[in-house]
Amino acid sequence: MPSSLLWAVDVHGRVYSLSTAGQYWELCKDESLQFKRLAAVKQCCWGIACDHQIYVYVHSSEVPIHYQEETYENQRWNPVDGFSDRLLPSDRWQWSDVTGLIHQPLNEFKLASPQWEWESDWYVDENIGGEPTEKGGWTYAIDFPATYTKDKRWNSCVRRRRWIRYRRYNACDMWAKIPLQETGPLPDPFNDIAVGGWEITDEPLGHLSVWAVTVQGKVFYRENINDQNPEGSIWTEIQTPGEVVQITCGPGDLLCAVLWEGQLIVRDGINRENPKGSSWKIVEPPNSENGLVQVSVGVNVLWAITRDRRRGRNPRLNGNALCPPFCMNFALVSFKCTSSEVWFRRGVCSENPVGTGWICMNIEMVMVNVGLNDQVWGIGYEDRNIYFRHGVTPTEYSGKAWKIIVASREHDRASRTGSATSLASAGCFFGDEVRLPSQVSISSEVDFSSEMDKLAKKTENILETIGERASCPHASGDGDGDVASSPDIEKKCADVANVFETIPLMGASSEKWVQPVAEPSVSQAPYLTDQGGPLQDGAELIIAHSISNTMSSDPAETSSVSSVGTYPFGIEEHYVSDERPLWAWLSGGGCEVEAHTQLNWFTAQSGQPFSQLSFSMPISCTQQTVWRKQIIHQLTERSKRELEDFKHYEQAVEQSVWIKKGAMQWWRDGKPYKWIDVRVALEQFTGNDGKRDGIFFIYYTFNDEKKYLHVFSNEITILVPIANETKHSFAIYTPERTKQRWPIRLATTTEQEMYDWLAVLSLACCDSRDLHGPPSNQALWSVTCKGDIFVSEPTPNLEAAQHPLPSDQLYWRQIGGHLRIIESNSQGIVWGIGYDHTAWVYTGGYGGGFFQGLASSTDNIYTQADVMCVYIYENQRWNPVTGYSSRGLPTDRYMWSDASGLQECTKAHTKPPPQWTWVSDWYIDFNAPGGTDREGWQYAADFPASYHGYKTIKDFVRRRRWARKCKIVTTGPWFEVGPVALRDISLIPCVSQKADDASALWAISSKGDVLCRLGITKQNALGLSWLHIGTDQPFASVSIGGYYQVWAIARDGAAFYRGSVSPQNPTGDCWYHIPPPSKQKLIQVSVGQTSVYTVDENGNLWFRQGISPSYPQGSCWQHVSTNVRKVSVGPLDQVWIVADKVQGSHSLSCGTVCHRMGVQPREPIGSGWDYGIGGGWDHITIRANSMETSHNPVSMASDNAPMNLPNQDGTVGDNSRGNLIVSEQQELNGHAVNC
Repeated sequence: MPSSLLWAVDVHGRVYSLSTAGQYWELCKDESLQFKRLAAVKQCCWGIACDHQIYVYVHSSEVPIHYQEETYENQRWNPVDGFSDRLLPSDRWQWSDVTGLIHQPLNEFKLASPQWEWESDWYVDENIGGEPTEKGGWTYAIDFPATYTKDKRWNSCVRRRRWIRYRRYNACDMWAKIPLQETGPLPDPFNDIAVGGWEITDEPLGHLSVWAVTVQGKVFYRENINDQNPEGSIWTEIQTPGEVVQITCGPGDLLCAVLWEGQLIVRDGINRENPKGSSWKIVEPPNSENGLVQVSVGVNVLWAITRDRRRGRNPRLNGNALCPPFCMNFALVSFKCTSSEVWFRRGVCSENPVGTGWICMNIEMVMVNVGLNDQVWGIGYEDRNIYFRHGVTPTEYSGKAWKIIVASREHDRASRTGSATSLASAGCFFGDEVRLPSQVSISSEVDFSSEMDKLAKKTENILETIGERASCPHASGDGDGDVASSPDIEKKCADVANVFETIPLMGASSEKWVQPVAEPSVSQAPYLTDQGGPLQDGAELIIAHSISNTMSSDPAETSSVSSVGTYPFGIEEHYVSDERPLWAWLSGGGCEVEAHTQLNWFTAQSGQPFSQLSFSMPISCTQQTVWRKQIIHQLTERSKRELEDFKHYEQAVEQSVWIKKGAMQWWRDGKPYKWIDVRVALEQFTGNDGKRDGIFFIYYTFNDEKKYLHVFSNEITILVPIANETKHSFAIYTPERTKQRWPIRLATTTEQEMYDWLAVLSLACCDSRDLHGPPSNQALWSVTCKGDIFVSEPTPNLEAAQHPLPSDQLYWRQIGGHLRIIESNSQGIVWGIGYDHTAWVYTGGYGGGFFQGLASSTDNIYTQADVMCVYIYENQRWNPVTGYSSRGLPTDRYMWSDASGLQECTKAHTKPPPQWTWVSDWYIDFNAPGGTDREGWQYAADFPASYHGYKTIKDFVRRRRWARKCKIVTTGPWFEVGPVALRDISLIPCVSQKADDASALWAISSKGDVLCRLGITKQNALGLSWLHIGTDQPFASVSIGGYYQVWAIARDGAAFYRGSVSPQNPTGDCWYHIPPPSKQKLIQVSVGQTSVYTVDENGNLWFRQGISPSYPQGSCWQHVSTNVRKVSVGPLDQVWIVADKVQGSHSLSCGTVCHRMGVQPREPIGSGWDYGIGGGWDHITIRANSMETSHNPVSMASDNAPMNLPNQDGTVGDNSRGNLIVSEQQELNGHAVNC
């Protein structure tokens, strides 16, 4: 998981950030500003400075922030001038927005603030719907408004064209002041701010809701904040039932505020159409006498602080903290202060934002803040330290305990390290550890922790005595008043050292006990002198003891690691002159902490060098080295002598048999098709040649007759877990069963038992093929519809022209992890993209997930999380009495169903896939294909039909899609690449095998930006940074092939070619527009060495003809096949696809891997398809397989001949294009692993 930041402000207004991957607070770069409030999210942080103005800090990214300004030029035709700007009085403006209602001339576009700059001049957009327009970019229509086309007709009376200009935001990684608005009411000075709303149901990606409170108690909302416009546009006032003192906003639709009277108000009606909400609801505080002063909300939680006026102590003086050994006479100052009690609100969620009741947490804090994943932070009332709520999970939102964050500041670490180094070189080391002489005896039976407890108590009593009896004289210029010279104090210091002598030397240090201490003022700071030198400010205090009970004057004796042992001195904090930070405000809205996340925030970091932590050795390092070499030499000679006498013996061969048995259920191959109870056994044995093999038996009873099935482990081609809500099942494929699309299906009682069997069977298959360790650089990678990752090792004859290896004989083994897309090249570099658009890079390991022991590597395995949406459909039919309702015809689909309408799926009974957990509630999906209306409905004439997002008189049915997010956490050899979310990636397929040669990678971000990754090599597959490639519109797919050919597909379905890309110019020069095939919208592209293939939205596979070095754009598109879902073209121009439906011996199979046969230089589109593993596959990449093979045209053997499918005219024969066409009315194979 990429690191994220926790933001905080100290009492001096200085802003700090603490990374989840770090252990020190870092001071914000701009130290001239002082802040009092912060509200952070992942991409930015908003704050209110001491001048009551609002600032925003936007994190920089490899993808710059662009904002597209657009306006339309409108013209009308007249018989005198032709098309001109002379419009009718009832027409729209000559320069307007897309609706024609707003006047937008070019010269009136101004930069929103000084943080923006123009990136280019105005230019005309010459594309419409993915197709180029005539020169000038004009589109024509009969009148305003109407449907515009690129072709000019005889009745085209009006025309328009779009002008575009981009501006760039250049104020990243700095505090930028939000400009005062020129129109509308000017807000008063601001007093509080809240940021959230990025997870409002189906809100556009990158949207943020920013709320602010003025000093007069008014609430304002910032309009139009998104990724392209981080500053927003204007402030809009929101009416409230009273004066507001504080406001908070969660990631979703929860918004709360605190009134001056101490009441809580909750905003209702926040949704996609109205992110500002509609009304307020009042919630009474837990105690009518003590109202609320501060609240914070998340997704499903609400935490609050109440006021309770009573007498207390100075919060800067912690009563539980130990005073320094040489402390001054501090007096506790009694004063009136506000004691704040923490409360938790039960039952808070989107459906019930007011919750059900209050729970007191019995702790006092200044403020609390809820961050991502409903994690909670707070600032302590007494000590002003930051606390983290430990144990917050989706099942226990209130958490378990508070843990103090003891991370120090960056400059404190530098000061502490410098002081320790200088003092150690001077002969005395001041740190947080006590040194012991090397003569102390070592005893491993002593309980170290209990002895340390006794030590702490004895030392505390001694230090208290020192603090009572020692006075703190004023420091003079000549160094008089040395406290260390007092005989009483020296005696007590010796007593402390004697206490430590009673504890044996251990090999490991225990955890330090850290407690904050009050710091004396500068005028009262004591001095500790050693050899005439005072202990300067910033040094750390330590009590040291030598053999003579005095501090040694020899630097060598005090600094040698071989003569001293060290122990943590855990009863006081480092004594430094610069006071520890007293925190005033914090924000965790951009800090992502998972339940399994390991943080380094809760352990104090010592300034002592690592070498000082070592303990004494009995002999020198030189003596140890000689001794080790002597022992190794003697053992080697002994081994040679013993083996010499047995050379004439025959080599022994171990023959063993290993059996694993169990009970399962098996889906019968024949009638009656049903699950029956069976006994299974895996028998593994070692042959005379030393190779391991195995047989898997299935014993069952049919018609009172005992029977069995068996399959050899070297015949199994793949083991696939099946997504089934009622059974924990998996499938076993062999070459013959792959042809039939009819695998062996087995089900276990529990999920864990299923994964145990999968791991054992996978290991047995790998043993029989002598296949272990990570995949080779030439491996084929694929992903199933479930997100499972499989890899196969190719053979030299896989792409052979004569007797090629059939695709159904490839063995696929599973690799841990979860991905949606995967790409590789022959350097062994592999990248993938998850369902949540997170990019991952392969680390070189193997196994992970349910693989353990020998089936998984011990290193390079990391935790991987992925999030996806589960969809169900609400269906309705129109009738003349009630209109649209859930009363359908008897022949209609279920009123709550899946996309096909064949399976009933309700909100209550729909469960997440196995290993997944829900992380959100059901919500309406407004991004369904085809568009929706304002309520999410899609309309059609009947079920099933083509749906559209508007209602017509012929529409008698409608549906809307509901979505719910779920999450999986697994492990695998994948490392997360952040922070840019990706939609598509492509690696150059064939490059030099040198480790230091750069490998090109192009990608499409989730927003449609084109990116190029720099610095990718075999040794650094992660790369260095992203480089943004400018485009006029968002893109959907990209591919880089041999000779640095870069092709891309825009979201409107058009193809583009990037010119002049080379190792010296990795980004190229410009885009060349390539029109798509007629009436088709392209969605994916793959480029090989010389071939370019694309897939359109209707499943057609296209080949680009006429590509040559002099004309790399090609000449035209040639249709190759139908029924194609994905295509992958390799470095030898080999073509592999994932087919939608393939005919088997029983029925159809969805998501089948197919190999194009007969691909040769003279016939680049091949002759037919060879069917491989399936179904249930979603993605494959062949781009790493660069094994050279012969391309001599020969006829294929009969047993490897591709299967011919019906042509478009319904005939069956030799189809040169090898269409993958099947009858839509045939029953899908429910026994294969379908999508």
